[in-house]
Amino acid sequence: MSKKLLLAVIELGGYPDFRDLYQQFGYEVIIESSMRKALAILKKKKVDVIVAEFNYQHTFRDRLSSLESIIAVAQTNKKIEFIVLYEKDFENHLEKLRQQFKFSVEVAFPINETKMTQALEKVSE
Repeated sequence: MSKKLLLAVIELGGYPDFRDLYQQFGYEVIIESSMRKALAILKKKKVDVIVAEFNYQHTFRDRLSSLESIIAVAQTNKKIEFIVLYEKDFENHLEKLRQQFKFSVEVAFPINETKMTQALEKVSE
């Protein structure tokens, strides 16, 4: 049986590398810092879990963040679990996305191993 695939998109970071934790949960892990490359991976591979940051970008005219690009591509696979990391200061902007898309788990900064373990437990149920 092949391992489930987890794609972690780390645009800004500011939290630990959870690669080992992801692997402890049985995931094959792909970590990407380029949104363009992450989208290409989503188009080619069957991803089970996406861990991505909601980074509000006030300079975008047509969207709130690059997270929306991932959502658009990922919607072809309704079984993908989303773990979204966000700054509490931008929760009101994230609320606009919540109205369009239901995330599996949302984790507010600061992100630590305990919070990520709880998120992974929820998507692994």
